[in-house]
Amino acid sequence: MPAKLEEKVDRYERMLADALDVADRAVPEGTPLDEAASGCREMAESYLEDGRHFREEDDPVNALASYSYGYGWLDCGVRMGLFSVPEDSDLFTS
Repeated sequence: MPAKLEEKVDRYERMLADALDVADRAVPEGTPLDEAASGCREMAESYLEDGRHFREEDDPVNALASYSYGYGWLDCGVRMGLFSVPEDSDLFTS
């Protein structure tokens, strides 16, 4: 049975917030890679805020899209080595 929209929105919001909590910067400060990490984190945080705004406006479709985009930014940063995450984390692709 497919997930209901509200359940999926809840899950994706929680997943993005949890991912932001565990992703630690893994590059030296003041370098171009640090700027890239800052940009990825800023985008993920902005999309989390946008998603929460859309939820307040009773717009779950755009909330889900925002959470998904934010997670994509953060997951890309992890894959590129900009962030480190716990090895046992199931929040990120391997």
